[in-house]
Amino acid sequence: MYAKGMATEPDVELAAVRFVCELFARNRHLSEGPVAVEAPESTLEAIRAQGIPEHGRALDDVVAEMEHEVIGYGYNADHARFLGFVPGPTSAISWLGDIIAAGYNRHAGSFANYPAGLAAEDVLLAWCADQAGFPADTAGGLFVSGGSTANLTALAAARDAMLPEDAWDRGVAYVSEQTHSSVAKGLHIIGIPREHVHAVSCDDAWRMDIAALEDAIEADRAAGLIPFAVVGTAGSTNTGSVDPLREIARVCAENHLWMHVDGAFGASALITRYRDMLDGVELADSLSWDAHKWLFQTYSCGMVLVRDRANLLNTYSTHPEYLKDLQDRTDLVNPWDLGPELTRPARGLKLWFTLQAMGSAGLAEAVEHGFTLARWVEDECRKNPDIEIVSPAQMAMVNFRYAPAGLAEDELDELNLDISRRMLESGYAGVFTTELAGKKVLRVCAIHPEAKEEDMRGTVQHLNALYAEALETRRA
Repeated sequence: MYAKGMATEPDVELAAVRFVCELFARNRHLSEGPVAVEAPESTLEAIRAQGIPEHGRALDDVVAEMEHEVIGYGYNADHARFLGFVPGPTSAISWLGDIIAAGYNRHAGSFANYPAGLAAEDVLLAWCADQAGFPADTAGGLFVSGGSTANLTALAAARDAMLPEDAWDRGVAYVSEQTHSSVAKGLHIIGIPREHVHAVSCDDAWRMDIAALEDAIEADRAAGLIPFAVVGTAGSTNTGSVDPLREIARVCAENHLWMHVDGAFGASALITRYRDMLDGVELADSLSWDAHKWLFQTYSCGMVLVRDRANLLNTYSTHPEYLKDLQDRTDLVNPWDLGPELTRPARGLKLWFTLQAMGSAGLAEAVEHGFTLARWVEDECRKNPDIEIVSPAQMAMVNFRYAPAGLAEDELDELNLDISRRMLESGYAGVFTTELAGKKVLRVCAIHPEAKEEDMRGTVQHLNALYAEALETRRA
């Protein structure tokens, strides 16, 4: 297996043990450094210039190069004060579970290949479906790479369940103005024309407007189109808002439409005392849920859950001749019959491992901490009269902007963008901007289970200081 010039197996084992131990020790202190480390242009040029060698190099040199010249640059989304995007704070338990699962490198496409691993995934998927309120006798699902793939997987099943194949070009799906862009991408991939993805307006709380949805469905039917799906959001990326899921379910039932819920971020609230925020999700036909967001798993660990797994089988099940030997169990449904992947890793094992170690109550407590973090941010913001709360704390998100009197809207936009840039350059926290109601706003998504009150209030206080600097520079 090891060609001439390559490192020997003992060399690799020793390097692996040493690096893993050092990596674990360092990863537990990620919040002590800056939230971002910019890669010098010279480093990027060296990587590009190096290319791919014909002959192998000394393993220690390659490990050192990987560690010091490649891996360490970029955004540190595991930092307690990285508050941009939806961060990816990873628990040490998930990290360990990922190493164990990857170390055995099992093919998790079928039960014949990996019976115990897939039994664990099945138990976990059933538990997650139960949290969503899906019926135990028909529900099913699959671990996939993330929310984008989960949305696509579910929407392909929706298309096949609700549209004849010769009418795909007339199918219409409804999203809101706050729906994640991955939904429109997935709909395009499965053959729904871009102009048939209709964005429904939102109310003042950034939730889908049900009256506008009903009007759009009626207008599209009158135009000869075929409405087939509505995508509700449970925890929008911008504001943490949750669409009126029960009302969406009513509209879908009355109009014979598939109801999908994008819960990539917010579905994790289902395991907490805040689960009532997702009232009506139990009526959905499908749900996406990312464990690598608010369940603190390493990438990639997403889920697609369906009310009736027969819909996934209808879209994805194939039985080529070279897999006949692996089809000997009629009582089991193989993952490769539920989604687009044939070869797949056992992505769910690290979450199963985490829950075995922490228990569902321990994981729920870590999720609930995010609600508190966002409230601390909002509370500290309200102490500054120049801060406008644009979207109050919802789940773990809050949006605000500095809005001193005397500046035009475009000047306020540039001011807040400048403050965000200054914060990132300082290395103290990662606070980025988004746009709401035509305004450039600062957005905080705080989910790190080890973040403290002083991290949240300190971030706002640091923003206040940067605001004063930016304002002084502007007036100079």
